[in-house]
Amino acid sequence: MSIPTRLACSAALLAVALGTSACTKTATHQGYVADKELVDAIQPGVDNRESVMQTLGRPTLTSQFNGGEWYYVSRDSRNYMYQDPKVRQQQTLRIRFDAAGNVAAIDRMNQDLVASVEPYGKKTPTLGRKRSFFEDLFGNIGTVGAPGTGGPGGGAGGPGQ
Repeated sequence: MSIPTRLACSAALLAVALGTSACTKTATHQGYVADKELVDAIQPGVDNRESVMQTLGRPTLTSQFNGGEWYYVSRDSRNYMYQDPKVRQQQTLRIRFDAAGNVAAIDRMNQDLVASVEPYGKKTPTLGRKRSFFEDLFGNIGTVGAPGTGGPGGGAGGPGQ
C-alpha cells in the first residue's frame, strides 16, 4: 500500500472514530454524593446540627422558611448528543431539627415529588408602553448629561454647585 493511500485510510478511520465518539451517551452526577453508611449513622434524638455537619458535610440547601430543615440533593442524569439531559435517579435527604437543634426526623424522597417548571413563552413581558426597535436603539440620545440626570453637566446639585 502506498503512503497516500495509507494516509487516506488513516484519516478516514480517525474521522469515523471521532464521529462515533460524539454519539455516545454522557452520564453526569450532580449534587451530594450520598454514602449509605454515613446517612444511616444519623439518628433522630441522638444527633444535632454540629454532628450532622461533621458526618455529612454542608447541606445542598436549607429551608427558606424554616431554618430547621436541611436538604442533601443528589441527581444522576444521562444525555445523548445534543438532547436535554434525562434524570435517571434523584434522591433528596431531608433532615429536620427541633428548636434545640437536635435531629427530629430524617426523610428520604425520590424524584416523584420533584415539580418540573418550564419557562413560558420566548419573551419576557414588560409593563408600560411598547417601544419600537429604533426607540430602543436611539432612545437614549440627548438624555446623557441632561439636567436632572446626575451626569456631567446635569443639575444634580452636588458639592460645589
